Amino acid sequence: MTATDVPYFDIADPAFSVQSDEVRAARAVSWYARTNYGLAVLRHDEMSALLKDRRLVQGSARWPERNGVTDGPFVHWWARTLLNLEGSDHDRIRRLLKPAFNPKLVERLAPRFRELADELVDGFAHTEGSASGTSMDTGRCEFIANFAEPFAARVLTTMLGLPESEWRTLSAWSSDLGLALAVTIRDDIDRVHAALDGLYGYADDLIRRRSAAPGEDFVSRLVGAWREDGLSESELRNAIVLLIFGGMDTTRNQLGLAVHTFLRYPDQWALLGRRPELGRAAVEEVMRVNPTTTWVTRETACDIEFRGLHIPAGTTLHLFAESAGTDPLAVPDPRLDIEAKRAPHFAFGGGSHHCIGHYVARTDLGVALPLLARRLREPRLDGDARPLPLSGNTGFVSLPIAFR
Repeated sequence: MTATDVPYFDIADPAFSVQSDEVRAARAVSWYARTNYGLAVLRHDEMSALLKDRRLVQGSARWPERNGVTDGPFVHWWARTLLNLEGSDHDRIRRLLKPAFNPKLVERLAPRFRELADELVDGFAHTEGSASGTSMDTGRCEFIANFAEPFAARVLTTMLGLPESEWRTLSAWSSDLGLALAVTIRDDIDRVHAALDGLYGYADDLIRRRSAAPGEDFVSRLVGAWREDGLSESELRNAIVLLIFGGMDTTRNQLGLAVHTFLRYPDQWALLGRRPELGRAAVEEVMRVNPTTTWVTRETACDIEFRGLHIPAGTTLHLFAESAGTDPLAVPDPRLDIEAKRAPHFAFGGGSHHCIGHYVARTDLGVALPLLARRLREPRLDGDARPLPLSGNTGFVSLPIAFR
């Protein structure tokens, strides 16, 4: 295939979709496409190999610059986040943050996650009498506002030992900061900066509180690391903002995407309601076919040769997670099937930058989805959903549903 034959995408266009027929057609003829951001990787085997390739480093650092944002608070915060660090700084900060996501700690909190999910559904699912005198379940909700957002935020406050009463403020800031990961970042940068300012102020207040009265929560441990383990004050503030933002944004967006995906597979939703032990498998399936992180970004640290292609140093590669997860060469039948054995998906990235919070997301989603499937039967859209662009980090701003 010559360079002129290789497919090309304008992935900065808000109308571009990583799940489009255009991408499917390109994947059928080539493992990669050219884009205005670098190369897009479309197939499973190539994405798997590149995520393990040590000649690649994290490639998200230039995201603001590529979208016309070259200065300001977000640019400075983004450059110093764990996501974009390499080498010894990355390893040191990741090691300090890792105890917050200890699987044993998360498992101990799972019953609280389940209670919280039931409490939220109780708020909008009601039993009413029918004309015949028998009772029937009926209900409708705006799923993001009524469930996904408060569930994600209150799970995080529980984990970090923060007051649950503060979840609305933290969630609002997190939602606005999340706009920076969409291709429309430049249009929303003022909201992004205001949210970051709010989160930094909250982090400073939290550091003061935990310094004066430390507890057993993870933020208190981080404050201790600041004093004893070489974590700088700026690294501490940055880490707290990242924990709040990352912990809320992923779960909220993925819950909305999961429910919207299951609307197309009512038999799978009914199966999940009958068999809650399939909750973890359901999480993996929805993240395979509809992940909130639509692409994982890497950059070549040196010139490399890969699958017969010369890729110069400094080339950005966007590895399309959903395209790889539904690649017919790796998954012959890509339809959602929570009982099927699948090749691994890449919604949490891979290599040294594999998502540090993946076990939390897998656990809280694995608790919530079976409970929702049991209590919200035969869900359907009940109005116009408002999605974010299907590129960058995606999800739903609103998702009205009705159910039996």
